[in-house]
Amino acid sequence: MSIPTAKAIPGALLLNPTDHLLVMIDFQSQMAFATHSIAAIELRNNASLVAQAAAGFKVPTILTTVAEKSFSGPMFDEVTAPFPGQRMLDRTSMNTWEDVAVIAEVNRIAKKRIVLAGLWTSVCIVGPALSALDQGFEVYVITDACGDVSTEAHERAVARMVQAGARPITSLQYLLELQRDWARGETYELTTGIAKKVGGAYGIGVTYAKTMFGAHEG
Repeated sequence: MSIPTAKAIPGALLLNPTDHLLVMIDFQSQMAFATHSIAAIELRNNASLVAQAAAGFKVPTILTTVAEKSFSGPMFDEVTAPFPGQRMLDRTSMNTWEDVAVIAEVNRIAKKRIVLAGLWTSVCIVGPALSALDQGFEVYVITDACGDVSTEAHERAVARMVQAGARPITSLQYLLELQRDWARGETYELTTGIAKKVGGAYGIGVTYAKTMFGAHEG
């Protein structure tokens, strides 16, 4: 049996800031009211982390809503604030992948990898995930920046997408995967700054280490 030779290079399945498109879907009041698989405050925190990471690393990002003016309300400020002036793509379709304006933007940006986050997992995330996979795209789903009407609905949706080939990740994992090397000084303060604000216990630890000991990951 041959033994592979290890090389100090990242695996091809890891995300980097230039190889994917992020689509943030329906982070809106009406959708959040019925979300019970994750607490609203945790959902908003995780969505904020994802949005700040994408904006900071200049990841091309689509922000899309459903029936914003007539039913579902505006997108969370935490999601829109990192993208000042960016137009929301409002839809009538539950499946983002069936909206002509969204698909035109997907094709304009032209990335083979699609990263998804939003509400609800079983409808507004499953729809584009399965559709994109069917058309030959690679799909990643930030599962803790998604939510559904119940834990059962969320978990079955994630399982269905994984069975179809989607790759689940988490919000903090997304941020740290974009950084991936603390020697990248140009984004070091960006990454640790986001972590300190919305990175949960990890962010508290970063703040403590820097304040008490002047610690530095690099």
